[in-house]
Amino acid sequence: MRAVEIYLGLSDICKSKKALCGAGRRGLECPFCRRAWGSPETSDCLPLLQLLEAAAGPAGAAPPGPALRLALGGWGALVNPTGVAACPRSGRLAVAHDGEKRIKVFGASGACVRQFGERGDAGNDVKYPLDVTVTLDGHVVVTDGGDRSVKAFDFEGRGTLALREGFSLPWGLDTTRENKVIVTDSEAGALYCLTADFGKGKLEKSQMIQSKLTNPRGVAVSQASGAVAVIEHLKGKGPNNSSTRIKIFSADLKLIGQMDSFGLNLIFPSKIYAAAVAFDKEGRIIVTDVYNQTVLCLGKPEEFPVFKPIISHGLSYPVGLTYMANNSLVVLDGGDHSVKIYSST
Repeated sequence: MRAVEIYLGLSDICKSKKALCGAGRRGLECPFCRRAWGSPETSDCLPLLQLLEAAAGPAGAAPPGPALRLALGGWGALVNPTGVAACPRSGRLAVAHDGEKRIKVFGASGACVRQFGERGDAGNDVKYPLDVTVTLDGHVVVTDGGDRSVKAFDFEGRGTLALREGFSLPWGLDTTRENKVIVTDSEAGALYCLTADFGKGKLEKSQMIQSKLTNPRGVAVSQASGAVAVIEHLKGKGPNNSSTRIKIFSADLKLIGQMDSFGLNLIFPSKIYAAAVAFDKEGRIIVTDVYNQTVLCLGKPEEFPVFKPIISHGLSYPVGLTYMANNSLVVLDGGDHSVKIYSST
């Protein structure tokens, strides 16, 4: 309201001054852009818009987002990274990328402490990593698009389990509160739940828990509520016309909400393409948008979607997302091959 009152006040001043100019003279010129100043024609004059925003005061200002605390990797240290996950116990970060050793582990200080997952054709080699998660008992689980498998390693790099049966193209994965692993199968259009003793290398159960999805990739499980968020990739007619849809399921896998790019465009006037999804510690849904190079908060499942950009600059191509135990937000930026850690404190 304050900005509107100032705008109307400027318009009234303008009209009054034009009356003083006399009928035979041109109207006053804007002191900034030097154009003839008619009745409200200030919408495209940037200095005046900035003046109005400043006059509106703190009430019109957006709250500050999380600040960049640390950046890791870079070209050479990481090559075309595709997935990132945080160890809930140690705070270490596991990153899947296209290097000779497919998994790189960073310590809490940001130093690389280990690399494993050789590129090759042996049983535990990783051919083409797509995503990664870290279980509650400290095992790194990777989806391998090269041989369409799910592989598990301990943090020393020893392969403990490789699952090659039953998947068409396993893609995204995340760990539940019960230490199970949820996996999306992009080609099968399905969601699987894996129950395993990763330390002993023993699969106890592999169960399809959701079907009839459209090219599902990114997935996240809320540690607060058990809710599951899935990103579907929808094919459109013509080149560069694909879009995404986000589906939210309750802990018992009932659909409780969904939103596609068209629906988000009604809230945010720009094309949105979600690449990764996560839940923060309060259970809010967070996604990366590669088109606008942003990270967005869509609210909790019961209020979905509430639209709030939380990181709107400094990103090139955000393809991965996770939260650390201290609630720091970790963004995997495929554009500059880096891991960026943000903190609100």
